[in-house]
Amino acid sequence: MKIAVMGAGAVGCFYGAMLARAGHSVTLIGRAQHVEAVTQRGLILETSAFRESVPVQATTQMSGLDDAELVLFCVKSADTEPTGRAMASHLRPEAVILSLQNGVDNAERLQAAIGRQVVAAVVYVATEMAGPGHVKHHGRGELVLGRSATSDALAATFSAAGIPTTVSDNVTDVLWGKLIVNCAYNAMSAIAQLPYGRLLEVEGVSSVMKDVVHECAAVARASGVSVADDAADRVIALAATMPTQFSSTAQDLARGKTSEIDYLNGHIVRKGAELAIPTPANRVLHTLVKLLEDKAARPL
Repeated sequence: MKIAVMGAGAVGCFYGAMLARAGHSVTLIGRAQHVEAVTQRGLILETSAFRESVPVQATTQMSGLDDAELVLFCVKSADTEPTGRAMASHLRPEAVILSLQNGVDNAERLQAAIGRQVVAAVVYVATEMAGPGHVKHHGRGELVLGRSATSDALAATFSAAGIPTTVSDNVTDVLWGKLIVNCAYNAMSAIAQLPYGRLLEVEGVSSVMKDVVHECAAVARASGVSVADDAADRVIALAATMPTQFSSTAQDLARGKTSEIDYLNGHIVRKGAELAIPTPANRVLHTLVKLLEDKAARPL
């Protein structure tokens, strides 16, 4: 397939590299520093099993979408609508657009921006950009796709590329499950600048995580979303599967970038207010990350 990755960050580069290794033609659309590095030496994919330079195309221009049969949409949540509007005229009529983003409403927002169907996907992968054009994989990598006419074929394509992929008839519940995980880990990893394994070694962290999860679950259930009774235990157990991973929010703050916290804990705070459900733990974590962002943007 001809595949374009819109937003060549850690997630986009990992899945783009895996698909390129499987023989697909992949074009990354991203920032100039990454494009230059990839153009010079390929995309470096580093995992626990291997490190190699993967041949892919790279550009800073939306024209990289022109021939794509599949578009992996991987931009930050705050950039969904403007990026969608900018790329709309470059999309082939038959192109499939897959949202590989955090949060629960990006596919819906992107669909409204471009006026065509977007398939939601839930991403479970631990990655980071170790440098320009260099993606490092720390663990996992599976995808859950929402149901569409093309989802089964896409799942087969991803699975054949070494990306375990399933299709869900209720992807909204799965998206909320991922959101709850992000709300529990992202802010605390960012505030402390610690990986998941270290976080859980600190007294009180697991209790705060449980408070966060219980608030998220209450908001989710009031929104018609099904949440498992043992959600808090599952969230805490996740750290053992990726102990060295820093959250995407932690990575953003470390690089002085604005995070997606408004679409994670901030989303829970807004929905909780709409539903008259208290969300104090989420509110505190959201506010602390916003303070750190403000400090980076306006140093004393």
